[in-house]
Amino acid sequence: MTYIIDRRLNSKNKSAVNRQRFLERYRAHIKRAVSDAVDKRSITDMERGEEVTIPARDISEPVFHHGSGGRRSAVHPGNKEFVQGDRIPRPGGSGGGGGGGEASDSGEGVDDFVFQLSRDEFLDYLFDDLELPNLTKRHLKGDASFKYERAGFATDGVPAKLSVFRTLQQAKARRIALSGQSRRRMVELEEGIAEAAGEGDEVTGMRLRSELARLERRERRIPFLDDTDLRYNLHVKKPVPTSQAVMFCLMDVSGSMDQATKDIAKRFYLLLYMFLKRHYERTEVVFIRHHTTAREVDEHDFFYSRETGGTVVSSALKLMKEIVDERYSPDTWNIYAAQASDGDNWNDDSPICGKFLSEQLLPLVQYFAYIEITQRSHQALWREYERLAGEHADAFAMRHITAPGDIFPVFHDLFQKREAA
Repeated sequence: MTYIIDRRLNSKNKSAVNRQRFLERYRAHIKRAVSDAVDKRSITDMERGEEVTIPARDISEPVFHHGSGGRRSAVHPGNKEFVQGDRIPRPGGSGGGGGGGEASDSGEGVDDFVFQLSRDEFLDYLFDDLELPNLTKRHLKGDASFKYERAGFATDGVPAKLSVFRTLQQAKARRIALSGQSRRRMVELEEGIAEAAGEGDEVTGMRLRSELARLERRERRIPFLDDTDLRYNLHVKKPVPTSQAVMFCLMDVSGSMDQATKDIAKRFYLLLYMFLKRHYERTEVVFIRHHTTAREVDEHDFFYSRETGGTVVSSALKLMKEIVDERYSPDTWNIYAAQASDGDNWNDDSPICGKFLSEQLLPLVQYFAYIEITQRSHQALWREYERLAGEHADAFAMRHITAPGDIFPVFHDLFQKREAA
């Protein structure tokens, strides 16, 4: 059996293990505090910790004590105010105590318990119930991901992997193999000694007893455990199929997208980018900006470039298809896309977008999310995408954002964990 002793230094936090138990125990309170924090802060301020308050009544511990027991008599005093059947008024609130804790007549109380979530812990709880939909394992990724599997036993290894049962089994088999013939001979000698004693043949009896003693000494010299008996659990390293995915971020930067609308789109993509980098190491992100033409850009240009122009949404979809054909085979990649726009598009281009998505892209992707950021009424592009949402409910989703406060609820709705069909 393997025993693991954690001797890692915890620097200033001497009780890291106890902290993890505490966080797991009050998980519901922490999740609620994280959700409230998201509503109060901006998306760009996500990567910092949060102060969490837990009511004192929820951290009280059960106490076991001895009851009075036995039979006892008590005299209870009466009162001068009430008789049987009277209604007792509700007692009024009293001052003292802190933070909504337990108040008392003496003015003392118990404050709520307050502690600080670290940045990593905050992000873990923020993205805890999110995932990429329909993610499948499509490709064996070289030597970067492995797991250890049992592969029988070996004759050498470290003491921690010693198989005691298999070692004792091997030792017993060795002792039986080495002493089997001698034991059979010893049984024959014992029978011969008994016959010689019955016939009164002392010479034969002495010779047989001498041979029996020699065989017993030989058997005692066989060691109970030998180095050749040691058997160790063998574990081999095997590559693990890992899911590799690519996320296409398509953002409309045309003239109809004012600065406030672009800021909402950028905040949504910032949240998406932060989620992907934290939960999926092997996920690649492709950034595409478009107006009348589409262009693949890097992360900096995607968020900070000031390029603008007219609106042809199909240009971004066609560029995405070209990149998929060139670099990301659907046989080995999980392909995702998130498109953000204000819905303003050339009327002749919206039917092209719907047809291109339906025939060219949706058969290749695992999931396509469309976010329309506008306070106006929906236009032709939304109506085209609505038809696709009805035909491809599993692979296509669309949501509407009107204000910055809608960003996280919409993001959570699009990427929340779903039960497998």
